[in-house]
Amino acid sequence: MMTTIAFIRHGETDWNIEKRAQGCKDIPLNDNGKYQAERLAKRFVDENWDAIYASPLLRAFKTAEAISGTTGLNVIADARLREISFGETEGTTESERLERWGENWMELDLGRETNEDADLRWKAALKDIIQKHKDEKVLIITHGALLVRIFKDLLQDDTDRWYGLNNTSFSIFNLKAENDWTCELFNCQRHLEKSATI
Repeated sequence: MMTTIAFIRHGETDWNIEKRAQGCKDIPLNDNGKYQAERLAKRFVDENWDAIYASPLLRAFKTAEAISGTTGLNVIADARLREISFGETEGTTESERLERWGENWMELDLGRETNEDADLRWKAALKDIIQKHKDEKVLIITHGALLVRIFKDLLQDDTDRWYGLNNTSFSIFNLKAENDWTCELFNCQRHLEKSATI
């Protein structure tokens, strides 16, 4: 037996299109994001999962609610699964950040949540979920920057291959023994392919 976690990035927002840092700003799904969530939900028609957890931010929670409509599972909101806070840079594009703070803006203290603080909260959330759902299958809907932190840590892989997660992408991780994670599927969006029979 093993515990299976499917990590899902939320559907598209207008700020995704505009390449604005979202962080903890509560930006809703746009029309395409709602469509993506509906297509994602159909993926679970013939699948059995035991629980759904989600960030309470609208873009993630509404994506989770679409899946809830297919699976019949209630969405459990957990604030520890929210996106990393980007502080004063939230709502800005890269060009706006360069104009406002200069080329070294990433080195400035602009109120961004530290990676260490973000890691503490998602690790606590995941530990609780695993303890509650040992040998079960759990869906977690959250955010891109946080997912990169999660994937790098679980597989002890600090390469750049975890970046660029697509909206409503589906990644499956299996826990076979304590801290022994494997990645079965990564950044899959087959539910959005026109030829997909879901």
